[in-house]
Amino acid sequence: MTTSATVEAVWRIEQPKLAARLTRYLRDVGLAEEVVQDAFLQALERWPRDGIPRNPAAWLTRVATNRALDRLRRTVMLDGKHRELAIDLSELEREMPDIEAALDEDIDDDLLRLIFTACHPLLPAEQRAALALRMLGGLSTPEIARAFLVPEATVAQRIVRAKRALRDAGIAFETPRGEERRERLAAVLEVVYLVFNEGYVASAGLDWLRADLCSEALRLGRSLAALMPEEPEALGLVALMEFNASRFAARTDRAGNPILLLDQDRSRWDWSLIRRGLDGLNRAMALTPTPGPYLLQAMIAACHGRAVSMADTDWIAIAAYYQALALAAPSPIVEVNRAVAVGMAFGPAQGLAVADALQDEPRLRDSHLLPTVRGHLLEKLGRTEEALAEFHRAAELTGNERERALLIARAAGGDV
Repeated sequence: MTTSATVEAVWRIEQPKLAARLTRYLRDVGLAEEVVQDAFLQALERWPRDGIPRNPAAWLTRVATNRALDRLRRTVMLDGKHRELAIDLSELEREMPDIEAALDEDIDDDLLRLIFTACHPLLPAEQRAALALRMLGGLSTPEIARAFLVPEATVAQRIVRAKRALRDAGIAFETPRGEERRERLAAVLEVVYLVFNEGYVASAGLDWLRADLCSEALRLGRSLAALMPEEPEALGLVALMEFNASRFAARTDRAGNPILLLDQDRSRWDWSLIRRGLDGLNRAMALTPTPGPYLLQAMIAACHGRAVSMADTDWIAIAAYYQALALAAPSPIVEVNRAVAVGMAFGPAQGLAVADALQDEPRLRDSHLLPTVRGHLLEKLGRTEEALAEFHRAAELTGNERERALLIARAAGGDV
């Protein structure tokens, strides 16, 4: 692994932990992110010259903490009235010798505080999600833009405005309680879900699967479910992630190339994760007569998890669950997935009718998802030339290199 790749890997793992820990002291989400980014820029500059430290995480912690100390000292010197900042400075200086060893202590609490802070109702929903994805998932602006199907400039503005609003309002860095916690839950679950999805099918880069992001999202989801064990949507999201994570070993070949669901070797699925997901799904369903969006998606994933082969999959139930999901949480992505399910349950012509109804949807204009699905359904109908054109268009739109190679092969008429 090259030095730059090592820095990138460490960034993905350590950035959320460092940002969460330093936000506690700096009381400024944006400032915490800045000092963490400064530390990683120093790593990119120094590690190729001096070598990779024995403990990269500890090195980054020390550099980021020193930067935070410098910022606090300057602030206190410039404004002696900030007594609370002076107290935080003293606390951080006192903990400095042990902060590297203590990085993983109570980190779940700090990460939960960070995600609830980033998802404060003061912020519009789109700003909450963009900021939390940046802080917790370490996602770049282009990656977040692809996740939301919006321009990069729009995402950049959302993040800047969110940081400014939280700073100006002096929002406390804390995990809320009672009704306030429930009010923020939907936004928090959305962020965890988006982080997992970005890992499950990376929107850009060399890798089809980014297990580090999925693991982080699953860990956060489990922490949320433990914090709110009577919330069916929290349990449903964890079950959904566990079902999907169970397929990791079967989703790529030895070279890292994608293997689509219908072609996977199900003996390589993690059946212990599937059983865990089913248990969580059952507990969630016992808590509510009306499944929400995450519970419905978990029910869809459970249909795949219960099927020992593709032929055993209950596609009629999946299509019905997607119909319910389209009513509970309408979105063009849900409709694209529903087109696949309808095609599998009732034939490609009916699936194509669902997909064709989305061709003027502006949020899908720059996404590869719709032409990929249309290509698959057209291929099933024997309309080969039209299918190959759709695969070619999808290849041009995707940002993931593994997915592009797969789509180019399909556009050339090759086997999947």
